[in-house]
Amino acid sequence: MSLTNISVLISGSGTNLQALLDAQERGDMPEASFKLVISNAAGAFGLERANKAGVETKVISSKDTSFLLKVLRESETELIVLAGYLPILPRAVTDEFCGKILNIHPSLIPSFCGKGYYGIKTHQAVIDAGVKITGATAHFVDAGVDTGMILIQEAVSVKWDDTPQSLQRRVLAAEHRILVAAVKAFTENRVVISENHCYIEDEMDLLVNMEGAFL
Repeated sequence: MSLTNISVLISGSGTNLQALLDAQERGDMPEASFKLVISNAAGAFGLERANKAGVETKVISSKDTSFLLKVLRESETELIVLAGYLPILPRAVTDEFCGKILNIHPSLIPSFCGKGYYGIKTHQAVIDAGVKITGATAHFVDAGVDTGMILIQEAVSVKWDDTPQSLQRRVLAAEHRILVAAVKAFTENRVVISENHCYIEDEMDLLVNMEGAFL
């Protein structure tokens, strides 16, 4: 079995990281090898999650591009996963790892995305806009902000009495599901990237339950 070396970048509590580690522990991602967890914040709780799982951790300033690239190269990283990583990756990283960086975003891109849309701010904006459907997106990262090719999305209904916190909890569950599905598909070489879009071979196998969604 050929394993895919994965480095996960985080900034905070690391719940999406935990979803990946749990999936591996269950045997759902047998071809994934989590080599490294990198954070730009020394106090990120996600580092403790990684240590508990036996995954090497490093704290690297978001401004230290050369060191970040050095660490990624030395760990032979084949896939970078941004799991709640707040800094914008520098062009040198997105260029070198083009087609090999996955991000999870708490909305249905291209809505409620781009500069300033992260964490609870995204869910507040959704509620303020009065939309009825939001969700989560797993997408590839390019030189822009939330502009890379979309791989998987899951819709989540917005309830009339939602607060940003209650909506965040349901969207986070969707994030966990589709991030695991996206990483699993990548490690199984089932992600197809063309000039301007991407898809998963045998995509029907990766369908997730749509919470209150309609097509």
